[in-house]
Order: sequence, then structure tokens, then C-alpha cells
Amino acid sequence: MKKKNIYLLSIILFCVAVAGIILKYNYKKTQDENKAYVLLERKGALANSEEWKQAKHSSDSLLALIKDNPTDSKSQLRLAALYIQEARVTGNYAYYDVAAMKYINDVLNLDSLEFTGLVFKSLIYMSQHHFADGLAVAHKAQQVNPYNAYVYGLLVDGNVEMGNYDTAVSYADKMVSVRPDLTSYSRVSYLREIFGDYSGAIKAMQMAVQAGGSGDEHTEWSRYQLANLYQKTGNYSEADTLYQLSLTVRPDYAYALAGLAQIAVSQKDYTKAINLYNKADSVVDDYTIKEELVDAYQQSGQQAKADALSKQVIDELNANAQAAVANQNLGHYADKELAYAYLKIKDNDKALEHAMLEYNRRPDNIDVNETVAWVYYCRGEYAKAVPYVNVAMRTHSKNPVLLSRAALIYYKSGNQQLAKETISETSLQNPYIDQPLRLEAQKTFM
Repeated sequence: MKKKNIYLLSIILFCVAVAGIILKYNYKKTQDENKAYVLLERKGALANSEEWKQAKHSSDSLLALIKDNPTDSKSQLRLAALYIQEARVTGNYAYYDVAAMKYINDVLNLDSLEFTGLVFKSLIYMSQHHFADGLAVAHKAQQVNPYNAYVYGLLVDGNVEMGNYDTAVSYADKMVSVRPDLTSYSRVSYLREIFGDYSGAIKAMQMAVQAGGSGDEHTEWSRYQLANLYQKTGNYSEADTLYQLSLTVRPDYAYALAGLAQIAVSQKDYTKAINLYNKADSVVDDYTIKEELVDAYQQSGQQAKADALSKQVIDELNANAQAAVANQNLGHYADKELAYAYLKIKDNDKALEHAMLEYNRRPDNIDVNETVAWVYYCRGEYAKAVPYVNVAMRTHSKNPVLLSRAALIYYKSGNQQLAKETISETSLQNPYIDQPLRLEAQKTFM
């Protein structure tokens, strides 16, 4: 009898504990649902811009309208749009994606076919690298409104990331026919680059820049992409001019600062490069800038700083990756980025683990296949790298980094003829190829 009472008491205590956890979860969920997200302060020159003043005024007004009427879908979507743009400007996607998605879901809970809500949800999924989910939502939005140009841009993005390049081209053609503007021209440019047409890519990106408003964040991002295309083709003088212009019309623009830092690295002016990277990093939160700063530290002989920053990048990317595992709706899949980050600290086992996680999500994407191939190369498993690099080369990309890596993989796996043909398609003097890779390729082929 005593044992039976103890058993019953144990069951009661267990049920009380579970009920407590459920109540705590529901309480937190309710708090999150009712939480009002405010704009976070910007950094640097962006904190003193007229754009920032207008953004804060709009945010305050919209929050007040939503507080008075929690079902004001129009204001909720305008606020979500503001958060999405603020994420682009500051790089603080972890905060603003959650904020935007809250209001988007509020709208979609009332009307699951609300077109703008679907478009915004797809866009956030894409920014978080949930590409399959983003593509599915974009298709749903297209069914609601097949005459909107922007939804075709999302279909381009999703198909590119999933490796469906021919499908992406057809959607890009549709997009530019519906609305020829910055967003459509920039996607045409990217697809031309993927298929190895750099002159065509440059022309399309020039059209994108001309179609935008000078100083606008979207325009300056396109100008940065145009400068990057010039760097890939070895025209660093034109790239420098574009970065300087971008900083004139949008002071402290982080990506223009990072672009100038890349040019400084090519000139081996590491002190200048490091200062520029640090300035860019102080304005926007972007792991790519930190990764390039790691390279600058390494090339300048500051290995301790490089190692410390590499660890910081890995910790941040792992936190984002864990968030993505814990919440299928939000959290940044960062496994491709983690693969390269682990290569920098020569942890090739971890690099392979993350490269394969990304590959299992997107086995047809050329960038993902390049990642897996390069990890196997760094592990000395050259034969295993070949099938992946073959997929990476299937669009006939002329990216100098990919061509250098592919040539080395072919050479080390025994196909020296193909290696020589591949390396002949790029210049080993192009500083766009990072120094360690360029030196290894020069040693092998020159």
C-alpha cells in the first residue's frame, strides 16, 4: 500500500512538473506574440542620416496604429517591410527577422492568402537560407498574383539556391518582361555571371545601378556587386572608382569600405585594409567582413588576432545554426559558411561535417558542391573531390577562385590535361584569388 502511494505521488509530481513546463512555454509564447519590437540604434554615419530619422518616425507611428488596432494588416505589413529593410542596412537579421515574421504571421493568420504577407515570408526564409521553404511560399504567392514582378524575383532566388539554374533563367526572363528595374536587372546579372558571361553580367548590373536612386541602400548594394564583378575580371581600378563613389553618396557604407579593404589587401597594404575592415565591421554585422578581416590578419602575420576572430565567427555561426535547428521557421542555416570558417583553423573534420549538412539540403547548387570539393581537397582526398567539382563547373562559371580550385583538384587527382585547360581560363595574377590559393596555383602551373 505504501509503495502504491509513493508511485501515485511520483506520477502526480511528474504531471505537475510537465504542467509547469507547458505553462512556462505558453507564457513565453504569449509574451513573444505580444512583444512590441522597436528599432535598434544604428551605428556610425547611418545613425545621423535623414533616412534613419524617417525610419524611426515611421516605426513609432506604425506601432501606435497597431496598438490601437491589432488587426490593422496594412500597418503590420508596412512595419514588417521596415524591419526587413533595417535588417539589410544593419545586418542584424537575428532580431529583425523575428520582428518582421511576428507581424507577417499575424496577417497570415487572418488571411493565409494575403499576397504581400506571403512575399515577405518567402523573403525572410531566403535571408535565413531556408531556401526550400522560401521557394514553396513564393510559389504560393505566385498562384495568388501571377502578374507581380517581385514574386518572380523570389522564384529566381530560390531556384538559384536550390541549383535549378535553367528554371531560374526562365523566371528572370518573366520578371524583367513584367518590370525592368533594379531588382530584375540585378538578377539577370547574377545569372549571366553563373553561366560565365562576365561582360553580359557587368552590362546588366550597370543597368541595375542606373535604374536605382543614388545613395539608396539597394542601389549601393548593386554598385558594390558591379565593383565586385570588375574585381573578378581583374579591373581593380574601375572597382576602386565605384567604391569611392558609393562612399560619397552613402557615407560609411560598410560594403564599399570592405571593397576598398580588398583592394588594399591586393596591394599588400594590410594596415589600411585592417582599418577599413574594422570600420566596416563597426557599422554592419556581417560574418563575411569578419572572415575577410581574418585573412588580412593572417597575411599581415597577426596570427593570434586571426585565430581569436575565427573563433568568434565560428561561435556566432554555430549559434545561428543551432537557432535554425531549434526553430524551423527562423534561424540562419550557416553550414556552408561554417565549413570555410573551420578550414581557416585547419579543422578539416568539422569542415566536412558542415559541408555535407549543407550539401544534403542543396545537392544541386554549384557553390555548395564547390565547398564540398574544396574541403575534400584540403583533406588530401582528391579523388573524392572530383565528382563535386564537376557539378560545380556544370554552368561553365568563370569565377577565378572556382577555376583555380578546380584546376588544382583535377591536377592532384591525376587529370593534368583538364587541369591545364581549366587554369587557362583565368589569370593567376588576379588578386581576387586569395593569396594562399593564388600562390599554390602559381607554384603548380607556372
